[in-house]
Amino acid sequence: MLYTLTYESIAMDEMATEDIDALLEQARSNNQRDDITGCPIYYMGGFIQILEGEKDTIHALYEKIKADNRHKEVHMFSEDDIDRRTFPNWGMAYYPIDAKTTSKSEFEQFKRNLLLLADLTEPTRLTAKLFWDRTKFLISNPPADL
Repeated sequence: MLYTLTYESIAMDEMATEDIDALLEQARSNNQRDDITGCPIYYMGGFIQILEGEKDTIHALYEKIKADNRHKEVHMFSEDDIDRRTFPNWGMAYYPIDAKTTSKSEFEQFKRNLLLLADLTEPTRLTAKLFWDRTKFLISNPPADL
C-alpha cells in the first residue's frame, strides 16, 4: 500500500540557490533509490513538501527531515494511505526564483503560475489537497522573518 504525508517548516536561515541545489541533488538521488516521489515548495523561508511511497520508507525519511537542523517548527499536517501517486514521475522539481534576484514582474508571474497550478491540480486524496491549500497560503503569507 502506498502512503503520503505532507509537512511544513521554516528555514533556520535564508537558503541560497546553491544550498537548495545541493539539498535537491541529494534528495533526488536518495528518493529515486527509495522509490519516493513528491513535490517540495520553498518560498521566502517556508518549506512545504508532500512525500509519496511505502509507509515505512516515508516515516523513516520524515524522521530524518525532523532532525535536520536547516529548519525548525517541522509539522506534519496530513497523512493518508493512497492507491496511486499524485506525483508519479516527479523526482523533486525546482525552479530557482526569489524576490532578490528576479524582476518584480517575473516574480509576480511565478507566484500567479504556482497558485494556478494549485487550483488546477486534481488531488488524489485529502493530503494532496491540503498540500496545495498550504502552498497557496505560504505564497500569500510567507514567514515574517527567518
